[in-house]
Amino acid sequence: MAMPIQTRESGFKTNPDYRVTLEPSPRRVRVKFNGEIIADSTNAHLLFETRHLPVYYFPRSDVRFDRMTPTDHHTFCPYKGTASYWTIAVGDKVAENAVWGYSDPFEEVAALRDVVAFYWDRVDAWYEEDEEIFVHPRDPYKRVDVLDSSRSVQIVVGGKFIAETRRARFLFETRLPTRYYIPPEDVRMELLVPSEKVTACPYKGKARYHSVKVEDRLFSDLVWTYPEPIAECPKIKGYLCFFNEQVDEIRVDGVAAGDAMVEGLEGKGRYGAGQPRTGCPTVAHYLWRSRGNAIPGWPEGPSRAPKLPPHLLIQTGRHGPVGPASR
Repeated sequence: MAMPIQTRESGFKTNPDYRVTLEPSPRRVRVKFNGEIIADSTNAHLLFETRHLPVYYFPRSDVRFDRMTPTDHHTFCPYKGTASYWTIAVGDKVAENAVWGYSDPFEEVAALRDVVAFYWDRVDAWYEEDEEIFVHPRDPYKRVDVLDSSRSVQIVVGGKFIAETRRARFLFETRLPTRYYIPPEDVRMELLVPSEKVTACPYKGKARYHSVKVEDRLFSDLVWTYPEPIAECPKIKGYLCFFNEQVDEIRVDGVAAGDAMVEGLEGKGRYGAGQPRTGCPTVAHYLWRSRGNAIPGWPEGPSRAPKLPPHLLIQTGRHGPVGPASR
């Protein structure tokens, strides 16, 4: 495979305020494919980039390149340069162009030369220490707090009260609207229809869904629950939560709770404005895509700048979480 030679100009000159922070992770991070560990590092780094979710990058020395073949596929990012790709092959299983790296990055991000990244969804499993993680790396600067509350919570769907409780558990997640988890005893379960939909959240686990049927109207996948949440979020186990954005109304102490999703999604902060945060079962992703946007960290293409040395604060482009593809 011929090494790409950089011939285009870096985008830093026209977008000097775009920033990326690279931080070392103290965790052992591993990637599994077809039963084999193909990356295993205690020197992985988390890259935090404006408008993107965190992403892991691995030193090349910690990656099983003997299980990979370079390809002729390349993509260009105006802030990082031209990315090269590798296909993973273990046994009879192949993942095309599942790994990317920059052999000749722009000089502003020269440290990218020594690291590579993986498409999250093109490998079989990711682990921090010995625990599997889902969807994307967990952000160490994000909090998820679940608090018992005796405040009155009422859920209205299709003009009817579907749930009323004073035993809700309020879930407060950084830059997302409050979610109200309600015990099933306080929900009209006869109106709920089990759904086949399953999603995963890196902070809570795997969620299963119900639709709500009110007379002849079906409100699809309106409710979710975590039958077995991850150990860090045990208090929501078995409780039911309704999409704030899709019910008629959520009342807390008799007052409409409102829809804070837009502010929650697009508030300014560590990632900058416009970045969807992961929330209860990918609702942020749902809303982000519903506006016609691509979802960072999902299979649209590699769009995360690879990793740098731990101390570096660099500027880079909007292409983030899943690889370097421009779009």
